[in-house]
Amino acid sequence: MSRPIFARIDPQAFRHNYLLCKQRAAGAKTLAIVKANAYGHGLLCCAEAVRDVADGFGLLEIGEALQLRNAGFTQPIVMLEGFFAEADLLMASEARIQVALHSDAQLGLLEMTELPAPLDVFIKLNTGMQRLGFPPERFAEVLARVRACGRVGEIGVMTHFACADAAGITPQLACFDAAVAGSGLPRSVANSAALLRNPEARYEWVRPGIVLYGGSPMPDLQSAEQIGLRPVMSFFSRIISVQDLQPGDAVGYGGLFVADKPMRIATVACGYADGYPRHAGTGTPILVNGQRTRTIGRVSMDMLCCDITGLEAGVGSLVTLWGEGLPADEVATAAGTVSYELFCALAQRVPVTSC
Repeated sequence: MSRPIFARIDPQAFRHNYLLCKQRAAGAKTLAIVKANAYGHGLLCCAEAVRDVADGFGLLEIGEALQLRNAGFTQPIVMLEGFFAEADLLMASEARIQVALHSDAQLGLLEMTELPAPLDVFIKLNTGMQRLGFPPERFAEVLARVRACGRVGEIGVMTHFACADAAGITPQLACFDAAVAGSGLPRSVANSAALLRNPEARYEWVRPGIVLYGGSPMPDLQSAEQIGLRPVMSFFSRIISVQDLQPGDAVGYGGLFVADKPMRIATVACGYADGYPRHAGTGTPILVNGQRTRTIGRVSMDMLCCDITGLEAGVGSLVTLWGEGLPADEVATAAGTVSYELFCALAQRVPVTSC
């Protein structure tokens, strides 16, 4: 019998969240961000759930882009970091995959490479994130070179917000608007948070990411449930051992938790090698047979402990680590991280049921 740990992916929840984003986009096209194997949820599983309604997909790797094309997806597919070598550029052109163009190295390679078909591009501007993009003051020059090289089809322009809350986008948006004014090009600036909170930033294309998977981009301000999102990933395990503690008994590596009263605790078959955050300390929420309780002590590689004092639970009881009934955002906040990391960290050794 295999180890009692598994994750469940709900494609219909992904579809629900995507349609909610389309509704919020109010006529703008919606580019579903499915990078990193759809944030650990399964690229094809999630894409199939919206095949008939998706306006397009955004990701990073040429391999993932080709997976979608080979599976028959005809929508625009955008590689958000663009191409890294001539081979990527050629494959993108042949498969009609759009690319972000964000550096002189990429622009120079584009100008020198004969392509099998015109390449659609999004020129990316650095308006304050300081990661990728051309300086806004160079936009006219870059646009002229892109048009002159004779290797490009449709052209759009994009940027990325560093602080996508109501006030945080204002300087970047003003910078972007000033740079591209009068160009008439399709624009894409709104990520999940801006889509929800900044109608003025929706423009022609929005790029929802974490909201598609049921996570809030601003859990301290608005929960996923308040937004109307459904969890796509649920992570489960079972109790494999029960211990009775007396006052003074310590639990786990380092003895970080010490009982101050008689307690009943359970060992759960899940640890950081499965994708549960090692830095989740005592008090991180967990569900046992649907009953809310807390983790105690240090998470180890293959196991963690939780308090089942007073609960109807024992060996074999189902444990929800996050997902159905326990928002990943809440677990992430308790562990000092974000739900993005929880989803992407799910280990390969965890069986996943989906589609």
